[in-house]
Amino acid sequence: MILEITGMKKNFGGLAAINNVNLSVQAGTIHALIGPNGAGKTTLFNCITGVKPCDSGKILWQDESIEDLKTHEIARKGIGRTFQNIRLFPYMTVLENVLVGTHHLGKGGLAGITLRTPGARKEEKQMREFSMRLLERVGLLEKNGQYARNLPYGEQRRLEIARALAGKPKLLLLDEPAAGMNIAETSSLDNFIRSLKDDSYTILLIEHDMKLVMSIADVISVLDHGVKIAEGGAREIQENEKVVEAYLGKRRFD
Repeated sequence: MILEITGMKKNFGGLAAINNVNLSVQAGTIHALIGPNGAGKTTLFNCITGVKPCDSGKILWQDESIEDLKTHEIARKGIGRTFQNIRLFPYMTVLENVLVGTHHLGKGGLAGITLRTPGARKEEKQMREFSMRLLERVGLLEKNGQYARNLPYGEQRRLEIARALAGKPKLLLLDEPAAGMNIAETSSLDNFIRSLKDDSYTILLIEHDMKLVMSIADVISVLDHGVKIAEGGAREIQENEKVVEAYLGKRRFD
């Protein structure tokens, strides 16, 4: 397992946002995390990435305990993420937003950057070229000089994914990547996430678009009120009575 969570708990006041959750993510898979609003999905992401410390439990990343590490240390280990609410720098260009995501890859140090040493200049050139390749991959190369705030919503989502990929993660956490997208944009996202898997990325995603989830996920875990109530493949999840009940009697996910 590339990521293994055991006994995770997270309380906010007297409310258990995450209650004794176990989750194992297999390398090279697309693993979806679904559940009603308030189920604890984003809280789990925040605990994995160090945004919020879990109260108890273990988080093993490639058999190494990471639950006590800071956010930037976890990113350096190879875990990248996007957010439910887009967190771009609106008055920076598309390219600059991606370059921000490469910051922890640099080895030149502050002195090298300040003095513009040959090594620092070479590194900067490499990071720029790498960022441009990522923009080409997400279909934003021609817009690299535009301000991020001027992109349509769907393209801002793709830019945020490009920025997460700029850190060269092994595991990519996507928090509602299809939110606000139209049918054509969601279809494009479906193909893009599949291509990431083909390139050996491991994907853990939160998503409310059940058609997308059932189409691309190898494994689906379901949270409800902070508890994992089900896990399995698409058909197994669709037929699970606890999942049906959690979704208020909705008997189909298509």
